[in-house]
Amino acid sequence: MERPRGLTEHRFVGDKRTQRVYDLDNCETGAAASEVADLVAAESFIVFGPDTLAEARNRGYRLSPSCTSAG
Repeated sequence: MERPRGLTEHRFVGDKRTQRVYDLDNCETGAAASEVADLVAAESFIVFGPDTLAEARNRGYRLSPSCTSAG
């Protein structure tokens, strides 16, 4: 999946509305791309520091079903 402008330095992007996290390196392009585009347009996303799935889970986010776990 191509990373949205402004998120080129981040791999994991969370949706504040649904508490889902998207792994931009390991998401299927169809459903996930439109979901990520929607959350960027709504400006309801969060990035994590450090940029890891473990940190996202630590903050209560769960991996989106449209992404595979690789991190």
